[in-house]
Amino acid sequence: MEEQNTTREPETSSNDDSMSVLSPGEDSSSRNGSIRKGCEPFGQSQRSKLQNRRARINQQINKEMRMRAGAENLFRATTNNKVKATVALELSYVNSNLQLLKEELEDLNSNMEVYQTQSDCVNVPMIPLGLKETKEVDFSIPIQDFICEHYGEDSSLYNQHIQELMDLRQSMRTPSRNQTGLDLLMEYYKQLHYLDQRFFPPHRNLGVHFHWYDSLTGVPSCQRALAFEKGSVLFNIGALYTQIGARQDRSTAAGIERAVDAFQRAAGAFNYLKENFSNAPSLDMSAPALCMLVRLMLAQAQECVLESVTLGGRRDDLLASLRLAQEAARVSDVYLLAQRSMRQPPMKDYVPLSWASMARVKSEHFAALSHHFAAVALCEPALCEDVSEEAEKIFLNLYVGACAVPPLGQILTNGDERRKFGKAHLRHALMRHEEASRLHAVCKILRKMDILQDVLTDAHKRSLDGYSQLDREDDFDPTAEAPRIRPESRRTADVTALDFSAVRVEDLFRRLGPLSVFCAGARWGPPRVVRLPPTTTEGGGLGLTLRGDSPVMVAGVAAGGCAHEAGLREGDYIVSVDGHDCKWAKHGRVVDLLRKRDVGGVEIAVVTLHSQQTQAEKRALGPSSSSGSGKEKSGHRVTSAAKGRGSASFLKWNRKKREGDGTCDKLAALDSASSSGTIRHADHMY
Repeated sequence: MEEQNTTREPETSSNDDSMSVLSPGEDSSSRNGSIRKGCEPFGQSQRSKLQNRRARINQQINKEMRMRAGAENLFRATTNNKVKATVALELSYVNSNLQLLKEELEDLNSNMEVYQTQSDCVNVPMIPLGLKETKEVDFSIPIQDFICEHYGEDSSLYNQHIQELMDLRQSMRTPSRNQTGLDLLMEYYKQLHYLDQRFFPPHRNLGVHFHWYDSLTGVPSCQRALAFEKGSVLFNIGALYTQIGARQDRSTAAGIERAVDAFQRAAGAFNYLKENFSNAPSLDMSAPALCMLVRLMLAQAQECVLESVTLGGRRDDLLASLRLAQEAARVSDVYLLAQRSMRQPPMKDYVPLSWASMARVKSEHFAALSHHFAAVALCEPALCEDVSEEAEKIFLNLYVGACAVPPLGQILTNGDERRKFGKAHLRHALMRHEEASRLHAVCKILRKMDILQDVLTDAHKRSLDGYSQLDREDDFDPTAEAPRIRPESRRTADVTALDFSAVRVEDLFRRLGPLSVFCAGARWGPPRVVRLPPTTTEGGGLGLTLRGDSPVMVAGVAAGGCAHEAGLREGDYIVSVDGHDCKWAKHGRVVDLLRKRDVGGVEIAVVTLHSQQTQAEKRALGPSSSSGSGKEKSGHRVTSAAKGRGSASFLKWNRKKREGDGTCDKLAALDSASSSGTIRHADHMY
């Protein structure tokens, strides 16, 4: 694997923390200009400095791993004991350096405060995910060679388009932390679909290497499969959503809603990647890691849901307190599930310790809050007088399993029993608060988070004050055991699928022709120039049948006609008429050009397809596919139609045909027609 020779530029700029969110249906380019722009490379915000340090450490890890691989090969190859001892000593140094670099990178990944909101409101910090780093890719030579060899065209005509593609990829490496940055990543991802069909045939490799670094360990990975590039971009879309969610001001209802939406969309990106990507070369894109990330993002979204319920202060309402208890229990459960997935192999030695500690601290913290809210519902004097039927119904279903005597129905009507049960809940809340504080104290990274310490301290103080008031009463009865509260939520956080149709993209290499014919999977002969003679009699015909459009196909040639004598054959596609490019021309346009034969006749350029099977494979992999149950495999090209259909889901996005929806909709319609597909026009004889 090659070593990265250039230093990664800073990742963000002064507009990095902009939280502008576009309204549904609004085109981002109308407000921010072209979305093919990353952040200012030299902008030095805290987030950019952090990402820049990550890039430098990634390069150092790459260098050390190459040195270790060379030393290991030498150790296995040599038989000289003295050389073996020297190499073994060198290996120990390299391994020590690698361990130090990985620990430094783990500290950077654990730096959550940089990504948090700057609001004065005290909120529990969220866990964001850093972006995957990548090396630069030079598409120019491979694409130019492919255009010359495969399409038979002058590659210099496409130099500007190749440069636009490379500029887009370079900008994608530094997305801003807002909707514009997400649109930038999505635009590049959708261009990769066109790139795959244009220049990556199933029977050969283009020779382009994609280098990406693991998000958490910095371990480099390199593959020639475009699927690896797509998967890495999708991963960064999810990672950017986590940063946007952590950055929201959760002291307002609108900020909380944006945070919930961002975390749910992050979960959607990781879930889509997990279901449609296999053979991941890096651990951060493996199924266990993606499953863990989905659970973590849903847990953070559920926490924001609880914050939306508690926004504005606690209402003096028995029903509200009971629901808060169940909401907090739900948050505790989902964080515990996320923490368990972090502690399972192989995630146990991969996920930063601070992440697992944070998830466990939050699980204990919200479990304590759940019992605190239950105690408030039982012991608050203002809530003891009036008990509604709905509140009583919720209380009867508040606990998991049967409750010990007395029956729950008698607790609400008996003041002593309510106080006893409330005291049990407060006692349990204090125990969970103390456990959360202990876990916080043993983690070096978490100890640096003053906000988290303040939240835990305030919550513990509220429960302790309530317990102290009840403990001063003359109560000689033994303390009851608080049952486990049933976790329920009126709004369960769920995966939000990525909206691939939100960003409309035009194929950069559209000039090559419709993908139904002019794609990397198709094989045809070199373009042939056919000259049809001028019309000799009034109303004289050409002796050929044309079908379809974009491009128009010769469906039949009459024996003995001028078209047959000129060399036209059935199945030829007309690509130009008298120098007019007809690859995208409609049926009527081609007919008009053919009818305007002057005294010199008309010159037609045609191509003939030699492979129809590859066309079927292409259609199965195309964006118009509506379903696909298989997974796209990185590093393995699909070579059969059946495998192509299995890979459809990773490449698809919704592109429904709408009037006036731009070039993307036209492409979607044209891609559905091919030489062996459905013909939209009847055959016409000319």
